[in-house]
Amino acid sequence: MYQIGELANKLSVSTDTLRYYEKHGLLEPCSRTATGYRLYNSDNLRSLRFILSAKKCGFTLSDIKDLLSIKIDKTNHSCHDVKSFTEQKLHQVEEKIKELNVIQSSLQQLVQACCGGNESATHCSILTTLEDDNVTS
Repeated sequence: MYQIGELANKLSVSTDTLRYYEKHGLLEPCSRTATGYRLYNSDNLRSLRFILSAKKCGFTLSDIKDLLSIKIDKTNHSCHDVKSFTEQKLHQVEEKIKELNVIQSSLQQLVQACCGGNESATHCSILTTLEDDNVTS
């Protein structure tokens, strides 16, 4: 059994993070002491590892909650369900990358168009371009 600080230290997260996950239904202490301290076991440790791994892959807390529910009830879900869920996330990330590439290109154009000198920004090409909505992508 681990108290909250011990579990947090095991995986290098804060106790606030664990409380946050509990508040959002991702992590449930297995019990509490008579004085109300949260107690966690090895299943909680595995769940926390799962949550942290999923976060590194870009899954949101809502996504992770869905994945945890599938993990808990594996017999009523298929690998296809999990793969489709993950493919949807991949598609979202690919779309976000496209958006970020457009933003990057626009910012590069703005930076290249500006002299960056010490004179007044009265005629700054970046401000003028943004004002006239002439940013191209």
